Amino acid sequence: MKKVLSVLLVLVMILSLVACGPSDKGTVMMATTTSTDDTGLLDYLAPLFKEDTGWTLEWTAVGTGAALKMGEDGEVDVVLVHAKASEEEFVNNGYGVERFEVMYNDFVVVGPEAEGTYGDNIEKCFKAIQNGKLKFVSRGDDSGTDKKERGIWTALGIDTSKNPNYIESGQGMGATISMADEKQAYCLTDRGTWLKYKNDADLEIELNIVCEGASNLLNQYGVIAVNPDKYGDTNIEGANAFIDWICSDKVQKLIAEYGKDTYGQALFTPNAK
Repeated sequence: MKKVLSVLLVLVMILSLVACGPSDKGTVMMATTTSTDDTGLLDYLAPLFKEDTGWTLEWTAVGTGAALKMGEDGEVDVVLVHAKASEEEFVNNGYGVERFEVMYNDFVVVGPEAEGTYGDNIEKCFKAIQNGKLKFVSRGDDSGTDKKERGIWTALGIDTSKNPNYIESGQGMGATISMADEKQAYCLTDRGTWLKYKNDADLEIELNIVCEGASNLLNQYGVIAVNPDKYGDTNIEGANAFIDWICSDKVQKLIAEYGKDTYGQALFTPNAK
């Protein structure tokens, strides 16, 4: 009888623990950038999100432009992207509820020259590429990185069509880095994806960071719930749960540590308010 009572007690304790955890609430669909996927950040966070909230996070990783378009078409519940002007337009046009900053890293220029060749002088770097008609691989996919790169060319008054060695990959950041390495060309990349690919021994990337630290190379990420007033079937409860969760002190601290053990530095800096 004592053994039976002990077994029953253990079962009651197990059932109590299960009952205390969040139930399976369903799925939150997210459109995001390739960098949050390529760096492995979402693979790391998704199981923790499920454990803490009961929601299952599923995502499609594309360029920021395509991610916002998915939001505009009501295909997802939330977007996590990195092009502030486009994000604000998304909200102002009624497709998104409110934009929240989550984290940032920065953009760097990588290329076949020695590390640090141009220091933080992005103007000198881009002009040298254009004037020398050097190879440059652009994403060309309306992503946040693509928007940043084209903005720099435009600000410098440079017409990239006059460089016959300027090409567009039409692919994500990781694939673009690999293409640039194969062609021994330059490209603009976010630091997080760069660290992931540069330190992958199987890829043997030979490029180096040739320009970094310019004031206009900040790469800010924002999260926005898709407006349920436009799409009746949008999972606003799940979207808000994800926003609250990723902006919480607990998860911001996890983001601050992500990558340090492997790369010696975090891939993103949290800055949710």
